[in-house]
Amino acid sequence: MGMLVTSALIGLGLAMDCFAVSLAVGATHHAARLKTALVIAGFFGFFQFGMALVGWGLGAGFANHIAAFDHWVAFILLVGIGVRMIIEGVRGSEEGGITPTLAGVTGLAVATSIDSLAVGISFAFLGIFPLLPSVTIGLFSWALSFAGVFSGRQLQHLLGRRVDIIGGVILILIGIRVVLEHVILV
Repeated sequence: MGMLVTSALIGLGLAMDCFAVSLAVGATHHAARLKTALVIAGFFGFFQFGMALVGWGLGAGFANHIAAFDHWVAFILLVGIGVRMIIEGVRGSEEGGITPTLAGVTGLAVATSIDSLAVGISFAFLGIFPLLPSVTIGLFSWALSFAGVFSGRQLQHLLGRRVDIIGGVILILIGIRVVLEHVILV
């Protein structure tokens, strides 16, 4: 599978948290919807992009020391993130009443981008230059966050936290692919 397709799938998986939070914002905050959507999308996209790069930088510092089992580290990170997203989706959480203040939006952006940090670390372990995947992650997060704010009122009752489950399954499948490619190619 090409890097662009893999990056798109990772971006889609990671953007599901942003979409879910954006749905909640859109479902509860109806004033200045365009401005709210631009702010939420800008913060979420930027933090997803930036945290993937930061993760890669952190991982690159010690990737050479674990080259023999790096694919397993990437697998564990991706599957762990995916499982956590699925658990959150199944348990659900009450995110109603989200008010898009600067501090609140920053906190949400950091919280939703922690997974991107972990994925960035896995890029370093796999020897993947992070620019294309990071930009793709940021763009998907921006687009889905923007759409989420506008769709919140209509889709919140329909999708709820199931978007986390979909994102988690995508990340688990990518983790399995990483291990299978390494085992088959080695």
